[in-house]
Amino acid sequence: MKTNKFLCVSLAVLVAGIILSSFFTGPKLPVTSFKFPYKRAGLTERQAAAHLLNRFSYGATPGQVDSVVNMGLEKWFQQQLTASLPDDTLNQHLKAYDAINLSNAEALSKYPQGFVVTNMAIKDSVISKDSVNKAVNKKAYNDTLKAYMDRKGLKPDGELYKQFIDQNILRAVYTRNQLQEVLTDFWFNHFNVSFTKGECASFIPAYERDVIRPNVFGKFDKLLLASAKSPAMLYFLDNFTSVGPPAPAPAKASAKAKAAPGGDMMMAGDAMMSAAKPAGNDMMMAGGAASKPATAKPAAAPTDMMAMAPVTPTPAPKKPQAPANKNVAGLNENYAREVMELHTMGVDGGYTQSDVTQAARVLTGWTIYPISSYGYGSNMKGLVDKIGVNNLAAKGFVHEGDFLYTPNRHDIGEKTVLGRHFDGKGGYQEGVDLLEMLAHHPSTAKFISRKLAVRFVSDNPPQSLINKMAKTFTEQDGDISQVLITMVTSPEFWNSKALREKTKSPFELVVSSVRSLNADVQDPYQLYNWMNRMGQKIYYYQAPTGFPDRGQYWINTGSLLNRMNFGLALAQQRIPGVKVNLAALNNHHEPESANAALITYSKLVMPERNLDKTYKQLVPLLNDPALADKVNNAAGKAQSPAPSAPDRPTVGAPGDMATMSAVTPEKPKPMVKDSPKTTAQANSAGNNMLAQVVGIIIGSPEFQRR
Repeated sequence: MKTNKFLCVSLAVLVAGIILSSFFTGPKLPVTSFKFPYKRAGLTERQAAAHLLNRFSYGATPGQVDSVVNMGLEKWFQQQLTASLPDDTLNQHLKAYDAINLSNAEALSKYPQGFVVTNMAIKDSVISKDSVNKAVNKKAYNDTLKAYMDRKGLKPDGELYKQFIDQNILRAVYTRNQLQEVLTDFWFNHFNVSFTKGECASFIPAYERDVIRPNVFGKFDKLLLASAKSPAMLYFLDNFTSVGPPAPAPAKASAKAKAAPGGDMMMAGDAMMSAAKPAGNDMMMAGGAASKPATAKPAAAPTDMMAMAPVTPTPAPKKPQAPANKNVAGLNENYAREVMELHTMGVDGGYTQSDVTQAARVLTGWTIYPISSYGYGSNMKGLVDKIGVNNLAAKGFVHEGDFLYTPNRHDIGEKTVLGRHFDGKGGYQEGVDLLEMLAHHPSTAKFISRKLAVRFVSDNPPQSLINKMAKTFTEQDGDISQVLITMVTSPEFWNSKALREKTKSPFELVVSSVRSLNADVQDPYQLYNWMNRMGQKIYYYQAPTGFPDRGQYWINTGSLLNRMNFGLALAQQRIPGVKVNLAALNNHHEPESANAALITYSKLVMPERNLDKTYKQLVPLLNDPALADKVNNAAGKAQSPAPSAPDRPTVGAPGDMATMSAVTPEKPKPMVKDSPKTTAQANSAGNNMLAQVVGIIIGSPEFQRR
């Protein structure tokens, strides 16, 4: 009896010990319940709600602070992490955009790039080769090509890009799942691709929709792998051209063996890649000769689609590169370098140039499945046709969606990356293993955590916070949602030094303004033009770094004046297709004076802030009848080079939105200046006063903070 009792007690102790030890040695369970420590920072619940909305949305809409308080701050954040709220209003706005859900193949088919249309027209004898870009009568030439496109049911590729830009702005303005859109912007910027590089432009809509947005809350390694295999990234960083040395031929290879299907797949693929080049363009940028997007030489900036004045860009800094390899087929290190420096470990992550070269060898053979019969996406068509779609797997190919791994373009030699040995026999799996290793590297945990903290906390986040986030990143297998929970439940997030310490980018400024005024947006492209004027041409940033996320990048004299001018234009109804009802924001109660309007609307637009200093700054501007003209003129004089990249795509793609087609652009239209007098003639003096007050608030330094 005593023996049995002893055994029972021993067993219980053993089980308890195992359970207890698992808390210290096993993987930590995901956090599902949490509390925000904002009271320790001296914040009220309403102030904390406003801070959450400033960081994890594109700004509060009227009354939203009350909604978050009533729901509970933690519940609101948890709800945002699921991104499951119905979006009826947004979906209604998106109904007009029929191109945003197209697959890559459908986009290329319906919206072919300009050189594709030109080549098709030449082949069909509609135009002559000698007339391309040399037509004496440009109007007749354009009319001929337009009629040809109409007969074929083709649309200018610029229409696809315009729809994509419009839907992006509408999502940011109207979605109830705000955090998902904020993170989509963050991760797209992290894994940046650009319209400036023509090969990938048509693939960017599907890239954001299918690669970025669905993965913003998940595991980092899944997002990394999805981006690596996407046509947009494969083209943007040239990995689709990267080829290992040919395998040594057998000592006595028969002519019959060489001619067999799949016998010389690399040669067939290279031949097709060469044949796919559009006339007059080195589309493939093959081998080491491919220049990185960050160092591509920009062409002269064309005039914007909506007749905006061109802005001279500041070129991205160049990086030293190894001498270019002039061979048509060869190793390309662009993606391997950037996947370490920008996507995972960071520039100080501990890798060497040798690691970059070895990683590039591991990733050879990663290319694009033939998406269309013409132009970009067609270069492997001959190879696939030769082998047969049903025979690909048997021959060692990997076909997943628009991705294709080609074994005979893979470097089968031994490689070592960051001390890990690859024997060359793993094929496609070698690349997967490499990316998994990078995704789980300790340097990656620190690098990603710092970038998230910079985006959501401050330009210089405390190291203590980064360490906590990196620890969670490692323990939770790169679970992005868990890293965000660690960040928002840390005292550092709520510290008074972090409040309103982030500066809004032009995109954030425009969207938050529209949301704060509850504006009705019918033509989002007009807002895009204002973003461009303020220095952020979304989807056109040429460097793989993406737009910098620091206030000093955006703020200078010219940009501040342009921001004030935007605020005045918005409030005074001078942005076509964007309507605001200022009286409705205050329940149709008309303020007694400009000073009263300043106080009332400042609280509506910037809830839960101490605005005493702001009032003193803005009062002198209230009653100047020519303020809008003065700001507009001053902005023109103070305009400095915008930080955004050149807007003419390189390597085969046409130019700015107005000319992204086969149609040759004619003389650009002059910029149309805003005229506040138009509104003054249409509205009463009281409405003009209120519009000027609200415009000043939107353009104020305090509203630039988030």
